[in-house]
Amino acid sequence: MSEIRLFVSTTEAVAEAVLEALSSVFGEEDYAIATQEIDEARGIWEASIYGTADQEADIAERFKSLIRTDFPALVLERETLPDIDWIARSLEGLKPVRAGRFLVHGSHDRDKVRLSDIGILIDAGQAFGTGHHGTTAGCLNMLGDVLKARPVRNALDLGTGSGVLAIAAHLMARIPVLATDIDPVATRVARENARTNGIARGIAFATAPGFHHRIFRENGPFDLIIANILARPLMKLAPSLVRHLAADGTVILSGILAEQRWKVIAAYNSAGLKHRRTTWMNGWVTIELVR
Repeated sequence: MSEIRLFVSTTEAVAEAVLEALSSVFGEEDYAIATQEIDEARGIWEASIYGTADQEADIAERFKSLIRTDFPALVLERETLPDIDWIARSLEGLKPVRAGRFLVHGSHDRDKVRLSDIGILIDAGQAFGTGHHGTTAGCLNMLGDVLKARPVRNALDLGTGSGVLAIAAHLMARIPVLATDIDPVATRVARENARTNGIARGIAFATAPGFHHRIFRENGPFDLIIANILARPLMKLAPSLVRHLAADGTVILSGILAEQRWKVIAAYNSAGLKHRRTTWMNGWVTIELVR
């Protein structure tokens, strides 16, 4: 099945506003949503949603309705993406990403890993999360700080994507990690990435929507829960997530636009957590909460 991208071209500020609107409309569904700068000189950005050809009619109808109501000056565009290698090509030439002690790199940049680094090899693949996005890099920075500051016995990476955060937690702290995703492709890719990074044991992978799967009860409660998803599903998951958190546990949340942070914090305050800090990166925030 061929993949398609529906997008609008606009300014950075409007692209972020469109991204937030797309998150509100599609946030609880399994679609990739992103912004990217395509012309630095002219300040042109795109806000995009990705899907398959059989999903296009539904996505296009809802996207058109969204921009017709809130962004009437924008024009919806589309492109058909190559069947296999479009993600690989989009990541060609990207430099390694340094986040604290972590260095996320491709195979061609193995020589960039220093002795003091925790190198994480993530090549382009079918699952998102290479460290180049502000949410992933923000989580890596905060994860390193948390693991240095307090003892952590076990962790959960909810919405693991490429597995980079689960891999980072295990490599730094040598603790058991449960990594879950609603997408079986992401689960498979994350498992392969763990093996590529020399991890044969220590990370359990499962395809599991929400917290209904028995694997959460079997592996929890968790000292550390990392969830890099989107704001609306994070708010919806707050009560269930907190129930699986250990008494002295820490939560790291991302996938949150800066203007959405107060709603997310309020949802977790209501569930019994206290806001400790928020960090910012490229218009996105990463939030740390504790019991």
